[in-house]
Amino acid sequence: MAREVYLIPVETQVASLKKKTAVTTSWISIDAKGQGVILDVDKYAIMRRVQIHARDLRILDPMLSYPSTILGREKVIVLNLEHIKAIITAEEVLLRDPFDDNVIPIVAELKRRLPQDNLTCQGQGEEEEHLGLRNDVDIGEENEFPFEFRALEVALEAICSFLDARTRELETDTYPALDELTSKISSRNLDRVRKLKSAMTRLTNRVQKVRDELEQLLDDDDDMADLYLSRKLAGASSPVSGSGAPNWYLASPTIGSKISRTSRASAVTVQEDNDVEELEMLLEAYFMQIESTLNKLTTLREYIDDTEDYINIQLDNHRNQLIQLELFLSSGTVCLSIYSLVAAIFGMNIPYTWKQGHGYMFKWVVIFAGILCASTFTSIISYARHKGLVGS
Repeated sequence: MAREVYLIPVETQVASLKKKTAVTTSWISIDAKGQGVILDVDKYAIMRRVQIHARDLRILDPMLSYPSTILGREKVIVLNLEHIKAIITAEEVLLRDPFDDNVIPIVAELKRRLPQDNLTCQGQGEEEEHLGLRNDVDIGEENEFPFEFRALEVALEAICSFLDARTRELETDTYPALDELTSKISSRNLDRVRKLKSAMTRLTNRVQKVRDELEQLLDDDDDMADLYLSRKLAGASSPVSGSGAPNWYLASPTIGSKISRTSRASAVTVQEDNDVEELEMLLEAYFMQIESTLNKLTTLREYIDDTEDYINIQLDNHRNQLIQLELFLSSGTVCLSIYSLVAAIFGMNIPYTWKQGHGYMFKWVVIFAGILCASTFTSIISYARHKGLVGS
């Protein structure tokens, strides 16, 4: 009986091979209503979902050591701040590793704060169109904070609070350890302070990276303008641009209301495209907070340096005391060697004429040797004090 042979198409083989080799990663998608959906997808699915390049997604890879980064792209914000690795769009937030212990509180905070509480005010804007063009735009800006900024604020607040908490924990451990070290210098206390100083150096570098990224954003208005995803989306759908917005953008009530307002007031919107005051105030608030954390670490480093200087002074004092003791012992040894020299001379078995009938010589030899030893000892101590080797 002939064996049946089944031919599998090449496309099916390639698809199955890709499925086996692709590495899936856990993400959570949180929309404007605060609803989260767990996604176990590979990087290619994320790239197609948010339309970003592989180099931008590579920044969020925990296996690669990228510094803290906030990048504004055409349709997304790529956020890499310590353990917070997120992709923010105009209507959803994609957060990596949602089951991590440090990420779980951030997920809960995003679900709580992302829903827009005053969406009911949209009807008022439609009824008050007759009040004027500028008034309508102002009301819309006051009643609605962009979705991407709300998500960015949650991430910045979380990372600043996280680093500040680590700083306070380090302060709680370091100050008692330094005080104990100043009272008793021992190997155990020195090793404890060494470990705390290493931890402080690592934490300082982490805080410095976040601070530098915020400072770089604040110094460049163009980079801040790239973070206005809703504005760019609304501008793309306005009559000025001549192009329509995609259907998935129009499905969002927040984006849809912004698009309608911009369509009615396109001239005003074009004039305010470079206005980044709203984001600038947001970034400045957290820049001041991270700057305060960095100042705490700087103060802690100065306290450690002062403690090290105090310990070095104590060690120098003990070293001087040892040098002084060694000098006294050396001087005493020199004086005893003089007596030994005199005793050796008179103890030699050589006949001398003055050995007979001259008993008074012993007394004068002892007195002369004592005076010589005392003068030698005094001269050595005076020379050491002159050179600063012995305290006065």
